[in-house]
Amino acid sequence: MTSRSSAFLPETPVAQRSNRLVLLAAVAIAVVPVLVGCGKGSDTSKSSGTQPTSTTSTASAPDPNDQVVARVAGVDIRESDLKIASEDLGQQAAALSPAARRDYLIDYVADVIRLAKAAEARKIGEGPDFQRRLAFFRNKVLAESLLHNEMETAVTEEAMHKVYDDATKAMGSEEEVRARHILIRVVDPNDEKASKEAENKIKALIERINKGEDFATLANEYTEDPSGKQNGGDLDYFTKDQMVPEFSNVAFALDKGQISAPIKTQFGWHVLKVEDKRTRQPPAYDKVKDQLSAIVKRKAQDELINKMRQEAKVERLDKPAETKPAQAKPDDKAADKPVDKPTDKPTDTPPADKPVDKN
Repeated sequence: MTSRSSAFLPETPVAQRSNRLVLLAAVAIAVVPVLVGCGKGSDTSKSSGTQPTSTTSTASAPDPNDQVVARVAGVDIRESDLKIASEDLGQQAAALSPAARRDYLIDYVADVIRLAKAAEARKIGEGPDFQRRLAFFRNKVLAESLLHNEMETAVTEEAMHKVYDDATKAMGSEEEVRARHILIRVVDPNDEKASKEAENKIKALIERINKGEDFATLANEYTEDPSGKQNGGDLDYFTKDQMVPEFSNVAFALDKGQISAPIKTQFGWHVLKVEDKRTRQPPAYDKVKDQLSAIVKRKAQDELINKMRQEAKVERLDKPAETKPAQAKPDDKAADKPVDKPTDKPTDTPPADKPVDKN
């Protein structure tokens, strides 16, 4: 809910304390709604022009299992408050040890409580600007909570399997090739001399391969593709659209075990060997569960938002309403409309509003 600032990131929990206090004064007002679980809720119904449904609610009774870890100015700080503070800070102070980070979070929440109580004493919370901010952030947290609940509820094995099954069916019978290659780079494609030298090197390697030398061994020694030097030029399985056309067209035209002629691409000159061909295999379900979960969550969120948009349309009051031109009644123009007369002879001239077919 609050703005995150690097000023909250301490070298130690104490070293940056003065810097934190500078920004906490500005942040405290925005986080008061979060603190209703820490102590007594304040009456915000005195909003000037704010709808009653958009103000903060009274704090509910604390969860007996929610341990009190500290107390400041008569207000309890609970484990749940540290969790909210940790979410608010994100990766800030992540470099601290668990114990130091916990101390820092307690200090952070305590400073916010102190400043919030001081703000209440000055009746800052009664101003219309504060009430507007309070209403906005309350609505924002409610919206985020609803979306979170909707997404978590949507994630089931059945829903993820449906996404997986639909995706694997859409893959169809796409072919994959597994190939090795050796690359001799040409830095400047316009350098004909360098290109010719690279082509000749590839031709010499092809001669050695055809005489029986091992492709992978030669790739480890001669390829200028860095990853290829570690694995004998193995590119693993790929689909046709995953490689540049000059390369993939040759790879998919060859049979298993065949060696290509020299291939020129934007990277230089290649020779490739097709190791295997197969119909594309879908990844194992368990290996993509995280992605499937994310897809299901996003789908649930989109569906909920679209449903809400249909149920509650936006009425724009900051610009004139769009007016549609009045529809003429059928009888109003009947007298003025010319009567279409049939013609006795055909015409080869197309209508004026259509282009002439020159073919």
